[in-house]
Amino acid sequence: MTPFLLVEMKVKIIYNFYMLNSQSKAYFKRAERLFVGGVNSPVRAFGAVGGTPVCMRKGKGAWLWDVDGNRYLDFVLSWGPLILGHARKEVVRAVKRAVTFGASFGACSELELELAELLVSAMPSLEKVRFVSSGTEAVMTAIRLARGFTGKDKIIKFIGCYHGHSDSLLIKAGSGAATMGIPDSAGVPKGLAQETLALPYNDFSAVRSAFQKYGDEIAAVLVEPLACNMGVVPPVPGYLEFLRRITRRYKAILIFDEVITGFRLSFGGAQEYYKIKPDLTCLGKIIGGGLPAGALGGSKKVMDVLAPLGPVYQAGTLSGNPAAMSAGVATLKILKKEQPYPILKERTEMLLERAQTSAKKWSLPLLTQQVESLFTFFFTSRPVHDYAGAKEADTARYARFFHSLLNKGIYFPPSQFEACNLSLAHSRAQLDFAAKSIEEVMVHG
Repeated sequence: MTPFLLVEMKVKIIYNFYMLNSQSKAYFKRAERLFVGGVNSPVRAFGAVGGTPVCMRKGKGAWLWDVDGNRYLDFVLSWGPLILGHARKEVVRAVKRAVTFGASFGACSELELELAELLVSAMPSLEKVRFVSSGTEAVMTAIRLARGFTGKDKIIKFIGCYHGHSDSLLIKAGSGAATMGIPDSAGVPKGLAQETLALPYNDFSAVRSAFQKYGDEIAAVLVEPLACNMGVVPPVPGYLEFLRRITRRYKAILIFDEVITGFRLSFGGAQEYYKIKPDLTCLGKIIGGGLPAGALGGSKKVMDVLAPLGPVYQAGTLSGNPAAMSAGVATLKILKKEQPYPILKERTEMLLERAQTSAKKWSLPLLTQQVESLFTFFFTSRPVHDYAGAKEADTARYARFFHSLLNKGIYFPPSQFEACNLSLAHSRAQLDFAAKSIEEVMVHG
């Protein structure tokens, strides 16, 4: 693309936004006075793609509507939990029924038991669970539990993988931290950072070397079994099996962060999909059906170290609240009954095949990486196996791609380092519209 055409395209994007999104712009001006950066989560700020964030008003099925009345086909889906689409009637009905009796008790309820039984039946590695209010809280508790169970302090995590914003895990993180270009966060004590070993994802030798040097000190290996926070980056063959073997050998806890992949790759999550049984599993997103919820689970032997049975403390007033539990129960029951995974995979593949065909036609370097209904567009000609590879992709081209699609009514993640999601609400006709829009955008590079 010539410099003149690139400038012309940027001017058109800015003109379209000001003409069609005036209420979003007004909202953001107000929000900047009240919220840090105008947002309540950094990736919403459009920092990676530029421009003013869109303010959404409602969602239904696969569609979102903003405050200006513009409609978007949604491939963000609240960053993953809405596998059934927005406002699925069974989920809405379940939440309404639950809140009629009270949104929160701060006590035990039948709904948390029902959801726990669904989780345990879906994932054989879970014998007991503990509900929390977010994925961040689930992973934070899992790390504390692993340290308490093993009596060791160090953890291994992988560069570019995001596990929430607790101090131990903001060491070379992905997702919003990658988007903002912040590999490490201010405010994390050096002493705590020294207990976190950040290694390249999919690198066998790095893990082997870390265990050879620190084996007696390593409490846990924390991994996204499918990396989704540097874009979608699958494990190379044998990698998860290797992590399972080496953690057993050194008596370390293997923690799967399935906040994104749980009930997304299969009803039994990534551990069923890849046939690996971790010691602890962290869940979120889908188990709340669009409401805030998280969970960690594992064997009785490990889980019983948590209070009130053991010395590792964790608590939460809103843990297992009826509203979130009802949405989770309704969502999981539908997934268990309908088993939509082959349909989701086939529709995702169709969309990506059309995109690849168009990219080849216009000689654009496009790599699409997909596992089931999770996918990412990397503008690169090289394979992406880790965060270093993801960073080599052309993020400036992705930013232009994002805004061009947004102007056509397609809502992709406002960052190269996030996964796109498909829902059961995305019809073939809607995906045909998306594919045609992508083809039209590809023409302009």
